[in-house]
Amino acid sequence: MNYKNLICHRKPERSFFIKGHQFPVCARCTGFYTGLVIFLIYNYFYEIDYSPNLLIISVILMIPTAIDGFTQLFEFRESNNALRFITGLIGGLGLIIFLKIVIKWIIELII
Repeated sequence: MNYKNLICHRKPERSFFIKGHQFPVCARCTGFYTGLVIFLIYNYFYEIDYSPNLLIISVILMIPTAIDGFTQLFEFRESNNALRFITGLIGGLGLIIFLKIVIKWIIELII
């Protein structure tokens, strides 16, 4: 089993290249990881109110990624790397916010 595929498919046609070297993950995953890092850095410096409204916003932020991914998967259209990166970035922000809210609520239930 190829464990690298568990993180990302790494298809060359869906990845960025710098000086002939392929990124370790595809364009969408690059956006996801960038969004995660940006949010975690922001969250380190600024306090965030993890409210139910923010949970709804986080889900809304993940919708463009799902639409882009599924419409490409079912061959309704072909995406491009710029769009994959942007939807991945937005989705990464939504995902990390969603996870932080859920984890915070679980911890509050336990304590």
